[in-house]
Amino acid sequence: GLIYRMDEPKVVILLFASGKLVCTGAKKEEDVHEAVSKLHKKLEEEELIYYE
Repeated sequence: GLIYRMDEPKVVILLFASGKLVCTGAKKEEDVHEAVSKLHKKLEEEELIYYE
């Protein structure tokens, strides 16, 4: 899987080939939403997301 460390919010996301992910280190639930949204945007910008 992919280990993605963020500075803001300060979280670590583990992203697996199945599409599932684990987000650790968040202090608030909104930090999780923000982190996942940022990662999603980054993956789309790099054309690393495929929709079937």
